Amino acid sequence: MKLLIRWSPSILVMAAIFLFSHRTGDDLNSLLPFFQKWVPWMEGFDWGHFIAYFVLSLTYLWALSGPRPGPGVMISVLLLCLVYGATDEYHQTFVEGRMADWKDLRNDGIGAAAALLMVSLPGMSRLYSKLPHAKKY
Repeated sequence: MKLLIRWSPSILVMAAIFLFSHRTGDDLNSLLPFFQKWVPWMEGFDWGHFIAYFVLSLTYLWALSGPRPGPGVMISVLLLCLVYGATDEYHQTFVEGRMADWKDLRNDGIGAAAALLMVSLPGMSRLYSKLPHAKKY
């Protein structure tokens, strides 16, 4: 049961990413102008991918580690995010008006790495270690 609880946030974030990826190109083109109006610098960098994988990496980290994640866990989380990002890009090739883009995968990796870097900072590391972590699965 603890295993299911620990992985539930990751599963929910992956489902949300899948649902957004399943939207057609026309659906997304109707959403992007709204965001670009409020965030004009968004045009050159896909902040949606960055934020989604920033959050996904934090959920993976919580699922895989205890209060003080080591470098091996951090690398595993980054690789998991990149693998899920690659499968997401592949999935988009089957959606009308969408295509796989290596830049999206790059943004996924940057978002995941930024979250892991943030958790590694001394103040954030102390805050992260205070989250409820199960000792054993």
